Amino acid sequence: MGESEHNFKRAMLTAERLAPIVLWIDELEKAFASASADADGGVSHRIFGTFLSWLQDRRGDVFVVATSNDVAKLPPEFIRKGRFDEIFFVDLPGDAARAEILRIHLRKRKQNPATLDLDDLVVATKGFSGAEIEECIVSAMYAVFANSTPLDTDALLIEIAATRPLSKTMPERLDTLRRWASHRTVAAD
Repeated sequence: MGESEHNFKRAMLTAERLAPIVLWIDELEKAFASASADADGGVSHRIFGTFLSWLQDRRGDVFVVATSNDVAKLPPEFIRKGRFDEIFFVDLPGDAARAEILRIHLRKRKQNPATLDLDDLVVATKGFSGAEIEECIVSAMYAVFANSTPLDTDALLIEIAATRPLSKTMPERLDTLRRWASHRTVAAD
């Protein structure tokens, strides 16, 4: 009892000692969504309270950035000014961003983007997230490796066509999130 709280406080003090620093918290809702529930004997609630106090009163230059895939699961205390200075909404990537995502993930896997028809790939990935684009590349690379052939545009287009992005499988949730964000956040264009 108390070890989680102690470890959390130690992590926050470490961030302050390392300042100036950017503290990145990915998928914040997964860490603190249960803060209102007592399923864990109140540990989450106590850590949540500690974190809120630390956000408000922290010393040192600790710039906190957090991501959330489901803002509705966050306790409202997180969203007010003073805890996080701004809330940005990052929508699905546009054409230029998808082209760059393709380039990044192809180069990461030692593939030359110039040998592919990026324009066709950009069109085919409309509505895809960066992670979905990356997984199409990974899947295409497995397929061409299994066939002992080089990666080409057609192999990528086959994987893209076989992928159902979240924008297609859950368009209602994405539309709801966009409507929520339209008047409450800053667009991160």
